Amino acid sequence: MLDDRLTEQRNPRSRRVDRLSPAEIVALINDEDRTVAAAVGEEAAAIARAMELARDAFGRGGRLIYVGAGTSGRLGVLDAAEMPPTYRTDPSMVVGVIAGGHGALVRAREGAEDDPRDGAREMDRLALAPADFVLGIATSGTTPFVHGALRHARERGARTGFLLCTPPSAELRATHDVVIAPLVGPEVITGSTRMKAGTATKLVLNTITTGAMVLMGKVHGNLMVDLQVTCRKLQDRGERILMTTAELEREPARELLQEAGGHVKTAIVMARLGIAAEEARALLEESGGRVADVPGAIE
Repeated sequence: MLDDRLTEQRNPRSRRVDRLSPAEIVALINDEDRTVAAAVGEEAAAIARAMELARDAFGRGGRLIYVGAGTSGRLGVLDAAEMPPTYRTDPSMVVGVIAGGHGALVRAREGAEDDPRDGAREMDRLALAPADFVLGIATSGTTPFVHGALRHARERGARTGFLLCTPPSAELRATHDVVIAPLVGPEVITGSTRMKAGTATKLVLNTITTGAMVLMGKVHGNLMVDLQVTCRKLQDRGERILMTTAELEREPARELLQEAGGHVKTAIVMARLGIAAEEARALLEESGGRVADVPGAIE
């Protein structure tokens, strides 16, 4: 294809995909998808570094800001949007920026990614600060919008990272605090990076934010104890977490959760120490938000 980017290479295993039956197409795509997790696993050290950078940004009162275009931008916005209901975070804590604005989430605006100045302007719009960590997502590694945003972020003193699915240059590695490059190989449909590259991106972003939230004490055991009770599903989950961790029946769990203002983590400390919500919140504050570090809360 006269392009040295891995994401633009032709996949020899799918050269005859247009002649396959539906069942054969499914099998081929599934076989290719099986390689994605292994490629992400090869980048474990870099992903862990990005997780630490996100945690450190939060600890300084900064933000994790994703910047991307097309599928990459949509996945960043998706990951950011899932943080408040899952981990009770402020919506400004994890932010997704997509070239072309929010309208590009539902209708492709491919030309929006071509001007690096637009990326820089988005960083100004967010009033970027040195405490922030900006992660650019461009599976091909070349998106001007993303590079413009990251260049401006570095000028503003923020830490930066880059996520791509083609071998990174030495210059790219030297420029950013972390570079994550899961090499998933050529796509089944040449250049269609919404497929394997998109799946790899989703896995990486999920891991970074989940790990950062665990490090911040928003998970107890493997339970999302900092969830925000905003709907029936989350109300039910919060009650079941209390029933499990505090060995309560449904009605006492519901009442305790109400006394805790819908905050599961506070309710757990209340139940285990037999104290009021205000005191439980104070103890959690002193322990850095970690239930396990509240004296007497763990047997």
